Amino acid sequence: MTSTLARTGVVRPDPKDPSPLRIDEALVRKMLILFIRDETVKARLRRAVVGVSGGVDSAVTVALAAEALGPENVLALFTPYRTSSPESRDHAQQLSRKFGFTLEEVPITEQVDAYFRARKEKVDKVRIGNKMARERKSIEYDRSWPDGIVLGTSNKTELLLGYGTQFGDMACGINPVGDLYKTQLRELALSIGIPEAIVRKPPTAELWEGQTDEGELGFTYADADLILYHMVDRRLRPAELVEHGFDAQLVARIRELVRRNHYKRVMPLIAKLSLRTVGHDFLYPRDWEAD
Repeated sequence: MTSTLARTGVVRPDPKDPSPLRIDEALVRKMLILFIRDETVKARLRRAVVGVSGGVDSAVTVALAAEALGPENVLALFTPYRTSSPESRDHAQQLSRKFGFTLEEVPITEQVDAYFRARKEKVDKVRIGNKMARERKSIEYDRSWPDGIVLGTSNKTELLLGYGTQFGDMACGINPVGDLYKTQLRELALSIGIPEAIVRKPPTAELWEGQTDEGELGFTYADADLILYHMVDRRLRPAELVEHGFDAQLVARIRELVRRNHYKRVMPLIAKLSLRTVGHDFLYPRDWEAD
């Protein structure tokens, strides 16, 4: 039986070939700098607030913000919990020195622990991690008042897989890196001068001791990115991916994560009762009537 790919003349995906994920780093950098600058102005704001964890995603975001708005208009917040590593603090400080933005440390241990001490039931570590993520974002939004915009740091891989906390690390005013897969974001990071130690270290949100993103997900970002690229960007069906060598169980797991977590990627659904309902037929661009 001739495959769909062969019949349509589409290039066969190779599960070991990372080249489809290559980007023009210089062009992407220019586009994202203009995006940050333009969207901040459209919102009638002048500065940016970024939660900096010491990881590559926030490193790229804060570096781009400093270039787009000037480092004097960027506030980076390092918000450690008691399980946060000294290395993360050191990496955040390195970025501040290299790119010139202001870095402030705001610990969150006291308020997170105080909240859970009052709970009588056994608390799962995922709940604690979600609380930490939302506590951090609450601080970022508070510090953005009155003229700042909160920048998101979730990459495309995380957004598609739902690997993030709704109204926590996924919350933001704008997200400059949300259309870059993790593999692509690392490539951009090296090109803009993010220290290699930050780019190459195992990704972790440090939600609990020893936690890593790939350990929790059960697969690598490199493997996920290729499957997501062919599945989402090229719209290939799971059966086609399996036919051309991608692991069937991994394809099925990733597809289910994308499907199951779609609610995190959209605004809360409003029940329609009136002639014009927000999110249904009262729809305007972000800069509606902006002059």
